[in-house]
Parts: sequence; structure tokens; C-alpha cells
Amino acid sequence: MKTVSICLNSIDKVKSFVNDISKFDSDFDLVSGRYVIDAKSIMGIFSLDLSKPIVLNIHSDEGIDDILAILNPYLV
Repeated sequence: MKTVSICLNSIDKVKSFVNDISKFDSDFDLVSGRYVIDAKSIMGIFSLDLSKPIVLNIHSDEGIDDILAILNPYLV
């Protein structure tokens, strides 16, 4: 598992983020305070406080470099 911080401070960023990570079969969780949300769920993401960086847990050891390359625009 790999953990990174991301920033999703606009509706367009949230939509493109979900489209980007949906290309992968791995599981992704967003952690904000005590809430853990499936990162592939647009409705779940909008239930979080998007004004602050959010922790993204990537549940994969294979292809992590490819995933991080796709996530680069969102990393804090």
C-alpha cells in the first residue's frame, strides 16, 4: 500500500481524478479525518471537506509508478 496527499479543490479536478483512477483495477481510499471513502465514488468525494488536502491510500504494489504518474497533477 502507498499513501500520498492530494488536493481536489474544484469540481473539474474531482471529475478528472475519478476518470483517471477508474482506469486501474486497484482499490483506492480517500481518508479525511475519521471518514474513509472509495476514491472511485464521485458522490463519496463530494461528501468530504475538499478545501484541505486529502490522504489517498493506494492498495496496490504492482504498477505503482504508472498510478503515481497519472496522479501527478493532484499530488500536494
